[in-house]
Amino acid sequence: MAVAIFVPALIFQPKFLDLSFGAALAVFLLLEIIRIWKIWSLGHLVHQFMNAFTDHRDSDLLIVSHFSLLLGCAIPIWLSSGFTDRPLAPFAGILSLGIGDTMASMVGHKYGVLRWSKTGKKTIEGTAAGITSVLAACFVLLPLLAATGYIFTMWCMFLQHWFSLIVAVTTSGLLVAYTAQLDNAFIPLVFYSMLCL
Repeated sequence: MAVAIFVPALIFQPKFLDLSFGAALAVFLLLEIIRIWKIWSLGHLVHQFMNAFTDHRDSDLLIVSHFSLLLGCAIPIWLSSGFTDRPLAPFAGILSLGIGDTMASMVGHKYGVLRWSKTGKKTIEGTAAGITSVLAACFVLLPLLAATGYIFTMWCMFLQHWFSLIVAVTTSGLLVAYTAQLDNAFIPLVFYSMLCL
């Protein structure tokens, strides 16, 4: 769902998406303040609602899952504002979280057999699906960006840099397999950085 919402917005209205992410961050902060301070009549309701969407990385004091997903998608876009020489860089969060992480989770959960570690839940099949899906999305996204005028250079020039793209996608996909804390905020930044090299 994030891909369907954010990709068209990033292509056609990037400044509005910048503003929207900032507004969403402000709303998240306000709701978290209401929840932590237990502000009368809303604190308990907000706590109940947000508690339903927590995972093992969240504590009773601070719920960070919502922030890490939002910032994972927003920070690459904010860092690339005004720069068009790296056309995939603003999409780093959307690609790594909206496509890669989602496919890795779905395939790993349904078909995953080979675990990366004995105690972990992440599987080799899930990681392979995440890496493959992000690469496929990049090769679909580049001609789309050229066709919409988001980039003015022919997308096939970017195919000359396919090796660096494969390295960036594979490295970020493998990092997902080995990180447990705040990977939703960290992996898009690593992927963004590697796309900017």
